[in-house]
Amino acid sequence: MKNVNIVLVEPEIPQNTGNIARTCAATGAALHLVKPMGFTPTESKLKRAGLDYWDKLDITYYENLADFMEQHKNDALYFFSSKAAKNHTEVEYPQTVYLVFGKETAGLPEELLKDHYNDSVRIPMLPGLRCLNLSNAAAIAVYEVFRQRSFETLTAEGHLTKF
Repeated sequence: MKNVNIVLVEPEIPQNTGNIARTCAATGAALHLVKPMGFTPTESKLKRAGLDYWDKLDITYYENLADFMEQHKNDALYFFSSKAAKNHTEVEYPQTVYLVFGKETAGLPEELLKDHYNDSVRIPMLPGLRCLNLSNAAAIAVYEVFRQRSFETLTAEGHLTKF
């Protein structure tokens, strides 16, 4: 089991999932994909967005949201939604955490957010806008978890050659 997990509930756009897969590979986070999906895992757009990182991923698939929730009912789940009241930086994320995101066109089901109100968080943005791009939101969320941990497992060293 990975300490940081990104969960995509019914993702629709292969490029977003590919970008998130690349973020997972770069951070060591696991990727959890909840069906139905708007693409197949072998789709070229998905593979292209993830570039050459597919062999570095830990991916788990679930038949539906109920399947995911049943398997992780005792885990620390945080539901990201523009409808949530709490800011994503107000949470002190536990050592093992699941960052849950909904599909691009509708987000997470409102009933799920109501049932998990205290564990629902939002990324601040200007009023009147629907939401951030899914892959951007997932990157913001996972890097907040690592920021809180002082980037403990990530390298902060650059490789710029002096001229």
